[in-house]
Amino acid sequence: MFFEGQIVDAVAKGALLSAFGLCWIILLVRIVGLRSFSKMTNFDFVMTVAMGSLLAGASQSDTWPGLVQTLTAMVCLFATQFTVAKLRLKSPRFDELVQNTPELLVKDGVILQDALRRTRVSEEDLIAKLREANALELSSVRAVVLETTGDVSVLHGDQVDDRLLMGLAETSPPTN
Repeated sequence: MFFEGQIVDAVAKGALLSAFGLCWIILLVRIVGLRSFSKMTNFDFVMTVAMGSLLAGASQSDTWPGLVQTLTAMVCLFATQFTVAKLRLKSPRFDELVQNTPELLVKDGVILQDALRRTRVSEEDLIAKLREANALELSSVRAVVLETTGDVSVLHGDQVDDRLLMGLAETSPPTN
């Protein structure tokens, strides 16, 4: 593709194409904006993973058409993400269609077993996330939320503002 010798050509292709691909992604992020890799939604997460795969593909391209196809795919993914983000802002119905609902796993110190089953989160994984968030007592945990990105948010303290719990799927705690 670049040089006559196979080893020299392989090294040159790997170095130049990966640098070019990375610069291409940076340019696209500058055009579309920082939200591109924000991981705010499940769609953003898929975008990030796909972009990494496409960058790897660009750095291993053997032909110019293959490189151009990969770069075009990157542009199309950014354009799709941009369009989906705009449509989500304009249409609550579209937002519901493409976006998962965050799930409440713990409320006021009570582990919501139905929510754990529904989301396939084990109690051991939940406890690990509580430790990671420096929760010292389960009774001081106001809420644990499985976010749409798969992240777990732990809210602990004396009280939690109801606005922070808006839009969550919730299972009622068990009654004793």
